Amino acid sequence: MPNIKSASKRVKISEIRRMRNMAQKSRLKTATRKFKEAVEAGNKEQAQPALKELLALLDKAAGKKLIHKNTAARKKSKMQKAFNKLG
Repeated sequence: MPNIKSASKRVKISEIRRMRNMAQKSRLKTATRKFKEAVEAGNKEQAQPALKELLALLDKAAGKKLIHKNTAARKKSKMQKAFNKLG
């Protein structure tokens, strides 16, 4: 445990931020899974809104430096290609 008041505050803040980041990453993974399931099922009507949500979450995560911007761009490209293959 920290002895200094400001250090204890930093511990609390870092824990809050860690929990927030974990929640955002979890949302991102869930959206990715839902999109992949829709694509594998060949359901374009279900995949389209899932893709839209996934792209928005990827942009937000990259904007908040939760994931690297190139990682977000790569994943967006990969998901868009998978959606376009549905025809």
